[in-house]
Amino acid sequence: MAEFFDALKDDHIVMIEAQPVFFVATAAADGRINLSPKGLRDTLKVLSATQVAYLDIAGSGNETHAHLAADGRITLMVCNFQQPALILRIYGRGRAVLPQDDGWNDLASNFTLLPGTRQIFVIDVESVQTSCGWGVPMMTYADDRQTLVKYHRQSDPHEWEAKYAARTSSIDGLPTRATDRFIGG
Repeated sequence: MAEFFDALKDDHIVMIEAQPVFFVATAAADGRINLSPKGLRDTLKVLSATQVAYLDIAGSGNETHAHLAADGRITLMVCNFQQPALILRIYGRGRAVLPQDDGWNDLASNFTLLPGTRQIFVIDVESVQTSCGWGVPMMTYADDRQTLVKYHRQSDPHEWEAKYAARTSSIDGLPTRATDRFIGG
């Protein structure tokens, strides 16, 4: 049976911090619903019981940024693939913070910046839902996939900046803001 909470509880935070993968869903009034898996250890941080943030590495698109700029709604889902079975959803309102934005340095200090870091998404928690997760398989974590980090680490900074500066819309044509700098490693 599902339970709802106004904020994250201590046991929620412990579970979130132990997971190597989480899922992000956003939507704007029109267009596609975006649902993305996210990995890489320590890229999701609980800033407080009512705020979380995650480090976004540049990839194929920037749908989350476009949807948050248009609408602000976001859902994060974290599954415990070990015991005890649990699914946790964070419903909230989010925003992108880019390296050129006020507050970037303070926010970025919560993370180890990875090559290709594009932005950090900050989510203000509106509600938290837990459910049993009894249908979620038990799985063993092997390791982070290093392909994305390796790709960005090998990128030419000027080519990278030009490539991502040109990506100013989502697949549905919604506007996004481009980062103003390459974060290498």
